[in-house]
Amino acid sequence: MSPTALSGTTPLVCTFEPGAPATVDAENVHSIEQATEWLRANADALRGLLHEHAAVYVRGLPVHDVDDFGLVRDTLMPERTPYREKATPRSDFGNGVFSSTDLPAAQPIHMHNENSYTLTFPGLLMFACLIAPPEGGATPVADCRKVLASLPAELVAKMRKVGWLLNRSYSEHISTSWQTAFAASTKDEVEEYGAENLVSCQWQSDGHLRTTQLRPGIITHPVTGAEVWFNHMAFWNEWALDEELRDALVDEFGVEDLPFNTAFGDGTALSREELATIQAAYEAATTRRRWESGGLLLVDNILSTHGRDPFRGDRKIVVAMGEPVSVLDCAPTVAPSATPMSGEDR
Repeated sequence: MSPTALSGTTPLVCTFEPGAPATVDAENVHSIEQATEWLRANADALRGLLHEHAAVYVRGLPVHDVDDFGLVRDTLMPERTPYREKATPRSDFGNGVFSSTDLPAAQPIHMHNENSYTLTFPGLLMFACLIAPPEGGATPVADCRKVLASLPAELVAKMRKVGWLLNRSYSEHISTSWQTAFAASTKDEVEEYGAENLVSCQWQSDGHLRTTQLRPGIITHPVTGAEVWFNHMAFWNEWALDEELRDALVDEFGVEDLPFNTAFGDGTALSREELATIQAAYEAATTRRRWESGGLLLVDNILSTHGRDPFRGDRKIVVAMGEPVSVLDCAPTVAPSATPMSGEDR
């Protein structure tokens, strides 16, 4: 463990342990009022750590409930980012605070950058632990600079040239309904959103919706200038599903109506081998720390992915999203589009 002292009104010490994210201890902070004062005094130092290490875990804050978390969030992240194009179940606790996810405890959540498929996404994520699980349940993070650097040159060159496609199919039975995903009550509202946000909408004969969107998979951090691997390519690819579940879904609905699927931006499929290569790059860059009640995890959503480990017992992790960033401000290697890249564009 190596401590690093940083400048600030209040002394701030960051420690580094193998396999764990950069960790800061908030010392002599006993009330939520003291916590907000401490965070305000150390905001610049924490931001510097984020830019250097992509994620920072803060221990020792008295964050006991949603109201406490809201005060902490407003101190460090006053500008909020709406949760757009909803994809997984979350509980809304009000005041811009959500559960991290409501997916089953036994189900791991693979590495991803929050809302990498939207034109505007959160630049900063803030997680807090209100109830620490007795077993598992960490929120692992992975530095996207390291992921990009470790991927094979051919795979990086392809992503740089054509980007990636997200295909979704909406259903109340096996995925999110389009009404929930787009916070809409009519098809016209969905199509208006799609036109404004470069999402193509294809209504099927039975009334259900499929969408497609092309996004860059490599972007540049607008502050640090670091180039990063930034996408949901591996997370939502069909080969990332449990094999039995994938076979059952394909048998029942067909590949075209899987809830999520991804491909390269020119429509080329991601092979199982390429998926395994990306997953290995994430794993090599991953760090995690066991949650403690009151723990706070700050994640630069461009520099770092995040996920969730399976767990047992009660677990309550809340999240807030802020500091919205436009993909157009991140030097995208591919222009966002509602349709796959054509031969003329390659």
